[in-house]
Amino acid sequence: MMHKHMNPGLLVFLRDPASYPHRPEEVREAHTHASMVFLVPPLVYKIKKPVDFGFLDFSTLEKRRHFCQREVELNSRLAPGVYLEVESITRCKDGFAIGGDGPVAEHAVVMRHLTPDGFLDSRIRSGTAGEPELERVARTLADFYQKQPSPPEVAEWGRVEKLRVSTDENFAQTRRFIGKTLSRAAFGAIRSFTASCYKRRRALFEKRVADGWIRDCHGDLHLDHIHVTGGELQIYDCIEFNDRFRHLDVASDAAFLAMDLDYHGRPDLARFVIRRLADLLDDPEMEELMDFYKCYRAYVRGKVESLHSVADMADDGERAAAAENARRYFQLALQYAVCGSSPLALVVMGRVASGKSTLATTLSHALGWRMISSDTLRKTLAGVPPHHRGDAASRAKLYAADMTERTYEKMIRDAAETLRRGHGVILDATFSKRAFRDRLRATLGDGHLQWIHAEADESTAGERLRQREANHDVVSDARLGDQPMLDAAFEAPGELPAHAVIRIATAAKPEESLRRLLLAMSGLRARATSP
Repeated sequence: MMHKHMNPGLLVFLRDPASYPHRPEEVREAHTHASMVFLVPPLVYKIKKPVDFGFLDFSTLEKRRHFCQREVELNSRLAPGVYLEVESITRCKDGFAIGGDGPVAEHAVVMRHLTPDGFLDSRIRSGTAGEPELERVARTLADFYQKQPSPPEVAEWGRVEKLRVSTDENFAQTRRFIGKTLSRAAFGAIRSFTASCYKRRRALFEKRVADGWIRDCHGDLHLDHIHVTGGELQIYDCIEFNDRFRHLDVASDAAFLAMDLDYHGRPDLARFVIRRLADLLDDPEMEELMDFYKCYRAYVRGKVESLHSVADMADDGERAAAAENARRYFQLALQYAVCGSSPLALVVMGRVASGKSTLATTLSHALGWRMISSDTLRKTLAGVPPHHRGDAASRAKLYAADMTERTYEKMIRDAAETLRRGHGVILDATFSKRAFRDRLRATLGDGHLQWIHAEADESTAGERLRQREANHDVVSDARLGDQPMLDAAFEAPGELPAHAVIRIATAAKPEESLRRLLLAMSGLRARATSP
């Protein structure tokens, strides 16, 4: 990976409104990991940074000129009239000039400025865009895909061996971010899911090649690259710097858009646009590949944001924001790898001191999902502070049968509402009674449930309970003296289908237990997406 610094004098020039022939009132500046954009309405000047990330090489002036021209050519397909020309920035006796006859210092892509209120990401956030706008996008994309040929040199990039080039590159280039924007457990689970999909779905990948679905696509189809107004739809900023990132299965291109809708909290619109594209293209197999390609796309965004989080030219605020975005994208990639796209309730159950709450907490952090804890919920319903442990009489009242009934009823109701809104949830409770498990299954349906049974041997559980005596930060009131009674009351989940239960021994450190759980879940997900 190579970085060169931009000429400081050139930056001063580009930040000055007087430098531009049309004399804008002000210059606003934005950065990505690879470009600087100077917004000078009614125009935009885009400069490529002198960087080489391996997958992208803008390290020489000639390469930047070439890719500026490619950007204008390629974006004429879906953003006609937005990309105007490539302009040279030259040296002159006073410093620099846009155009001119002096030696070329840099090249800029000149674009038409698009109104801020039309970008689809901001419109989704503000609630001013929905299915009608996504219908327009789907029809435009379907027409575009149908016009693209699938010659052999393009089609080969749909083969597993070629797909591995990109995913292996991603994993190699993100190792440096493990422990920063990406956890080691997530890295392992996503990589395992990817490898399993290649093995189990090879026949489908090959069929997609044979059926002509690998085409010269957009390659970077997320929401802020789509501009929708009443009379105009522009899809801009396609990949120009590396052809293999555009030579894609149309399902992969569409998956980027669906992933970004998930990221913006609109899984309903993600499902809508994929369903419409599949219908318009007469491509029912598209939906079968969504989890794989959305995982890949979210991981790419995590990588790109991670790179921006360490970019020399970004300020501290930009780097911090990019790091947070990267963490969220990696969480989303992990979600696709271990849970898929459909709303799911992960039920972390087990005996007292089995490690279920610790496992549920680490899982909640890994996925970025809401966790509902029966211990916390019980005390909330009773009006008791979470870490307060009352006397024997108050505990007897708190754990009475009617209070337990209220707690599980509320937990199940809240889980159902979360899933109804299209989001996943983690339930942390013993679920020691079959009656409560049956009620959860009846309410949510087995297809929306994954049971995770945390297990600890007697000595490990006993030691944990002994340690609780001196730890006042534990919400659960269960202590060593309660263990025999609680264990005797635990009804083993023998009624649950074996394939629906992941058993995890929790004697190891929490990070190791989480790693093994995520690997097990990614294996189940890969099998679930196989024919």
